[in-house]
Amino acid sequence: MTAAAPVPASRRVLLAAPRGYCAGVDRAVIAVEKALEQYGAPVYVRHEIVHNKYVVQTLERKGAIFVERTEEVPEGSIVMFSAHGVAPVVHEEAARGKLATIDATCPLVTKVHKEAIRYANEDFDILLIGHEGHEEVIGTSGEAPDHITIVDGPHDVEKVTVRDESKVVWLSQTTLSVDETMETVDALKTKFPLLVSPPSDDICYATSNRQAAVKVMGADSDLVIVVGSKNSSNSIRLVEVAKDAGARAAHLVDFASEIDEAWLEGVSTVGLTSGASVPEVLVEEVLEWLAARGYADVEIVKTAEESITFSLPKELRRDLRAEAAELVAEK
Repeated sequence: MTAAAPVPASRRVLLAAPRGYCAGVDRAVIAVEKALEQYGAPVYVRHEIVHNKYVVQTLERKGAIFVERTEEVPEGSIVMFSAHGVAPVVHEEAARGKLATIDATCPLVTKVHKEAIRYANEDFDILLIGHEGHEEVIGTSGEAPDHITIVDGPHDVEKVTVRDESKVVWLSQTTLSVDETMETVDALKTKFPLLVSPPSDDICYATSNRQAAVKVMGADSDLVIVVGSKNSSNSIRLVEVAKDAGARAAHLVDFASEIDEAWLEGVSTVGLTSGASVPEVLVEEVLEWLAARGYADVEIVKTAEESITFSLPKELRRDLRAEAAELVAEK
């Protein structure tokens, strides 16, 4: 007969701060809500506005329609581009389709796009550190496809080739692991000693801050629960960071209902955080779930203050329904 797992003498939750929504996600979600409010449903959104199942489902109930291809949007409609950004070809597709557009690209992603354009104009080879196939990487690569090579981690460095080792620069996806990115940069610098760095770090402040909090929290946690969707790059990174920090186990869940009670066996300290596209209501549900199982003592692990906000897309100040009608009429 197997002995029962010991019940911890004390049970607590370490709650990471900052966590959840970043300024870019907040801006994008509000932009969809404002567009629906101003123009009425439907408002089409190319790709998920942010990578979170709950957010997408909530906006769908309000009248947003999410599509993967621009061609799926009916002529004369309003389409919004997601926070991850799109390549110039997508803007061209929208123009051909007689669509009124709202660009909800996160300003920090736009910054990387502008860097790519600038270095391409200066004829640099651009080494874009990021995950092949991720929407943000696709969008950035589309700004300068003839100049950009994607480097998907340190293991990719060996096969990278450039035209001129004196004109090479690295950029990165904004939602990567800070540590792994710098490991990749170090490997690139070993291979290309004259490698140029971007004027400022491409990994967004929110991604860095959430990873820093998890490093501190994870070191003191038996189990770390990260609230976030499985297609959220920054949420997946938080699970990896927690394990690297010393947590015995770490799991990614969209909702409290996905937590397996078996994870709590022998656990005295649960670390809890959420990805940058996760609304706080989902964290509160996990806290309630844990409290019902004896983990009612909550301690905040705060490592940074965040006060950044972004203004809404300028297109929301115009009558886009009228503009879309004009585009169709011009045809």
